[in-house]
Amino acid sequence: MIPWLEAHTPFPDVSEALTTDAPGLLAAGADLSPQRLLQAYRNGIFPWFSEGQPILWWSTDPRMVLYTDRFKVSASLQKTLRKIERSRQAGGPWVVRFDGAFEAVMRACAAPRKDGPGTWISEDIIAGYTGLHRMGFAHSSEVWLDGELVGGAYGVCIGRMFYGESMFARVSDASKVALAYLVAFLRNHGVTMIDCQQETGHLASLGAVPIPRREFLQHLRQAIQEPPIARWEVASPLTT
Repeated sequence: MIPWLEAHTPFPDVSEALTTDAPGLLAAGADLSPQRLLQAYRNGIFPWFSEGQPILWWSTDPRMVLYTDRFKVSASLQKTLRKIERSRQAGGPWVVRFDGAFEAVMRACAAPRKDGPGTWISEDIIAGYTGLHRMGFAHSSEVWLDGELVGGAYGVCIGRMFYGESMFARVSDASKVALAYLVAFLRNHGVTMIDCQQETGHLASLGAVPIPRREFLQHLRQAIQEPPIARWEVASPLTT
């Protein structure tokens, strides 16, 4: 059995998360207020649940993470990044921005996909994370083409710890472009690890790896104590 959280109930220790049936499931209930979300992220906990379920809180072991210096850029993505960077520098049709349309990125991530229904991102989730955005803790990376939002990614940043949440693309590779610019920015500002939460083949193809939860928490506790990033300004992701 997992505990049910009321509005003011603290989270249990992550060591109490299930190891069988639903590995990583820690608790249910409470709310999705910005304050509750911050408490969760500071303790290595994240919400994830399907429509019709109560709010479920997780702390997976192992934890999927992306080290910012190990992000994999394929030859085709490198070519795309060069094209977009030339356009961005010359005032062309491709533009990359941070935090220009945070809620729009979330809603695009929540929308139905070509290969299936929409994601678990509900109106309550959108409200909670846009609250974090207004507080300066949640950020979006956006790819625009001819004034239209065609790709993006968003997540939470506490100190020098970034927690990735979701990505979307309306044109080929746009989500990877958004991530590439975000990774480069974070790397340049001393963020060495992005939390990816759960292991997937897509994340692994980008360089993410699973690590023991205790190792993840050790890094997290140090990183969230670092000063926050003051200015979120786009810079080139190209290394060659």
